[in-house]
Amino acid sequence: MATAPLDPRMIARAVELACRAPSVHNSQPWRWVADGPTLKLFLDTTRVPHATDPSGREAIISCGAVLDHLRAALAATGWRAEIARFPDAADPRHVATVDVSPSEFVGEIDRARADAILTRHTDRLPFTSPPNWTVFEPVLRGIVDAERTTLHVLPDVVRPQLAQASRLTESLRRYDSSYQAELYWWTARYEVSDGVPYTTLVSVADRDRVDVARTFPTGEHPDRRPEVDHDRSTILVLSTFGDSRLDALACGEALSAILLEATAAGLASCTLTHMTELEASRDIVRALTGTQDHPQVLIRVGLVPSIAQLPPATPRRPLADVLEFRR
Repeated sequence: MATAPLDPRMIARAVELACRAPSVHNSQPWRWVADGPTLKLFLDTTRVPHATDPSGREAIISCGAVLDHLRAALAATGWRAEIARFPDAADPRHVATVDVSPSEFVGEIDRARADAILTRHTDRLPFTSPPNWTVFEPVLRGIVDAERTTLHVLPDVVRPQLAQASRLTESLRRYDSSYQAELYWWTARYEVSDGVPYTTLVSVADRDRVDVARTFPTGEHPDRRPEVDHDRSTILVLSTFGDSRLDALACGEALSAILLEATAAGLASCTLTHMTELEASRDIVRALTGTQDHPQVLIRVGLVPSIAQLPPATPRRPLADVLEFRR
């Protein structure tokens, strides 16, 4: 366990890389504090999109993703992270405390995952089928801690029911003015350091070819992947045995691991949470998994036909806004 103050330059580099993690509406609801020998992760409650995520569950999932991204960033540079989750019962915003110590070995997979942080992004366009799935699926299962999170791979035969759940969610929220206003707020046209950039929104034609997706405002773009007539992604569900904040955090950590592994394998991905925000559609997803577990997030995984068609990277908040050093 570390006893000396952390190297500010090393921590700054690791946190900056970790903050490339995905978050609900790219809200980045986290704050890091380097306090002597430890690095602490806090939930920034001012950045929780409450109409979308009234319980704050998705914000905690987002914090789990940034926590695992930090672990990957540290591992690639020869450091090991020992994590205490929700260590302060008196402060529910204190998500984790990380003790950093030197590791004995840096493997190629550590470097590959850190590299994947820089290239991973949410792709809302249609995908073709992921190749060699029967080989890749066991890899994904091997990186998920089965004691904390369950990975379900939905067969193509249930795709119509899944699309129905997606449409149900959208229809139930069509006249939810608070939700719609929040959605438009996080997809503003002006340049910002958070939210979903207008340049990443899809056209109506592109959106219509993806049957399982959150309905964001459409962008005024030409069709960017017309050669894919409909989405053929494989859809994963991450579920947990309980529905506590600790379960949500575990799901976020597993989500990060899966996204980085898929990216390192050359696959595209898109995280979906709209179908787990309302109980009606969440129940449909639960039934499709064949368990009584709690569905937390879904992930589309597939292949894109050309790297030239990749959407631009989403912006991130300045490091000074998310990292504080205390003496």
